[in-house]
Amino acid sequence: MDKITASIKKELYKIEIHSSSGNVLIADEPETVGGKNQGFSPNELLASSLAACTSATLRMYADRKGWDLQEVKMEVHLEVNREGKRTEIYRKIELIGNLDQAQRDRMLAIANSCPVHKILSGSISIQTELKEN
Repeated sequence: MDKITASIKKELYKIEIHSSSGNVLIADEPETVGGKNQGFSPNELLASSLAACTSATLRMYADRKGWDLQEVKMEVHLEVNREGKRTEIYRKIELIGNLDQAQRDRMLAIANSCPVHKILSGSISIQTELKEN
């Protein structure tokens, strides 16, 4: 199981995020809501996770098949409807390289089966507990 730790102190709304593998990143809120825009917002991190996973999955698949995929460019956009309790995720993928239509169609199917896509499109349960001091 992947483990992430995060902490926020007095500086509004700067969050240090640490992975179990030793990576560190900063998340923050935009200036429009009181942050300093020093890092990705939480929604941007979510969209980034899908973009990163999809890109890596497509790269791995094309490499395994020996296909001429030079680059994957991606845009991911989240639209959150809080009243309707629904989030729409829009993903636009550009495949650069010498790929025929059958290969492009297969890459779309592979994109839709990347691990983060499966997580986000499946049923999600979040278990939360307060830690004792």
